[in-house]
Amino acid sequence: MIDDILSLVEQHEEWRVKQCLNLIPSENVMSSAVLQLLSSDLGHRYTARNHFYMGTSFIDEIECYGEEVAKEVFGAETADLRPLSGHVADLVYLASFAKPEDVLMCVSPEDGGYPGMWKNGLAGLFDLKTSPFPFSKHNMNIEIEQAKEIIRSIKPRLVVFGASLITFPHPIKELVGVANEYGAHIGYDGSHVMGLIAGNQFQHPLREGAHTMFGSTHKTLFGPQGGIILADKEHGEIMKEKIYPTLVDNAHWNRIAALTLALAETRNFGGAYAKQVISNSKTLAEALYDYGFPVVCQHLGFTESHQVILDYGGFEQGRVIAERLQSVNIIVDCGVRIGTCEVTRRGMKDEEMLKIAEMVKRTIRDEEQPEKIKKDVARLCADFRKVEYCFDD
Repeated sequence: MIDDILSLVEQHEEWRVKQCLNLIPSENVMSSAVLQLLSSDLGHRYTARNHFYMGTSFIDEIECYGEEVAKEVFGAETADLRPLSGHVADLVYLASFAKPEDVLMCVSPEDGGYPGMWKNGLAGLFDLKTSPFPFSKHNMNIEIEQAKEIIRSIKPRLVVFGASLITFPHPIKELVGVANEYGAHIGYDGSHVMGLIAGNQFQHPLREGAHTMFGSTHKTLFGPQGGIILADKEHGEIMKEKIYPTLVDNAHWNRIAALTLALAETRNFGGAYAKQVISNSKTLAEALYDYGFPVVCQHLGFTESHQVILDYGGFEQGRVIAERLQSVNIIVDCGVRIGTCEVTRRGMKDEEMLKIAEMVKRTIRDEEQPEKIKKDVARLCADFRKVEYCFDD
């Protein structure tokens, strides 16, 4: 059994790390220093806010340092690194401010919103009424004037911007005024774009009027898998009180140490990284469009984020495309969201995006035999093993 699990992990790393081109927008790669902290002694240890455990002085200092770095990077008054995932961060937000029968307004899953926030997810758990933002799939964004009318009509208790499919900044500044008129708690799920926000290349939700920002730490932000909460002082303190012991007990302090170092890397290198991510996305999108792929929002320059979206009309046809790409070791999801965050972290730039677009074309449109394309994919990956935008690699 020991040999089996070790062999499976070894096979995974040999294939996914060395031979595959990872274009999943919800994944990234950590630096070796961040990765090492995940396997440190901290992974065995506890601490608690009531100081029940002894031997925690360094652990407590790490957490405080991490919060300070997070506040600096995101321009927040408070920060909390304890949520174990982006979903748990969403849970903390709703548990802090929602009551049964309250109205939650956000992007629906049909328009690319996060399903975990919707009726069959956390909204259902808290017995909330859900109201979707009016959304233009043509522009991949919220319809501002219609949203204002709906907010005035339904007076939502919670208004959450952000989405799983997100190519352009959401109109926070344009809508916070009317939402504030009715006392709404305004949140932003930044799971996908945290790294772009930190790098000052997307939008600044907290500066634009959101009270809280929450989400994952391992997509465009290149930390370990986990969650984070940033907020103004009033909302942040309420959420901090809710987290322990109700929603998170052991917050996995090895993860918090690793996240702290990743945030420090972001503080130093995040601007250049985020700028290159967006440049890579635009170059890849344009090249794919020129090859005849159904890239959305050509009229708006395709994208301002890490995502390039191909519209195949749903997951059924999207799965066909994803499986064909997997046959040549190009990894995407079944929504055919193509992400540039990990390949950028490995040092790829616009020139490599053109090569990737050509390999996608050879696979999908030319129906070339997979074996030759797999060799070309492996050669490209071999040239970009080193992790960039970090202290050590």
